[in-house]
Amino acid sequence: MWFLFAILSAVFAALTSILAKIGIEGVDSNLATAIRTVVVVIMAWGMVFLTNTQGGIAEISRKSWTFLILSGLATGASWLCYYHALQIGEASKVVPIDKLSVVITLILAFVFLHEEFTARSLIGCVLIGVGTLVMVI
Repeated sequence: MWFLFAILSAVFAALTSILAKIGIEGVDSNLATAIRTVVVVIMAWGMVFLTNTQGGIAEISRKSWTFLILSGLATGASWLCYYHALQIGEASKVVPIDKLSVVITLILAFVFLHEEFTARSLIGCVLIGVGTLVMVI
């Protein structure tokens, strides 16, 4: 089931890029990011209440709060940079560079989470890196 959700995530991320590129025309990228964020917040809290999971807030540990907040800050920084890059650059060039996050994630997962980094992972990272360069040059 995780694979289906991962595919859907990729489809929605692709739609996000195209819809955003159209939507930010004539709009400050920071304002556009703020509007997008409000929509995401409403949607996320809607799912929390729809699934009746709001009671779990009290059970969240201090460590989880800290890392969820840091993750939120990283997401915000990513979105602000992404929208600005999308506003001033071509979507067909911005998006592949943004997807280098896959390579960076694999490296960080190896360093900080001690996840396995195999020859297959290395080959994949190299191919993504080379593919990105080919797309943006």
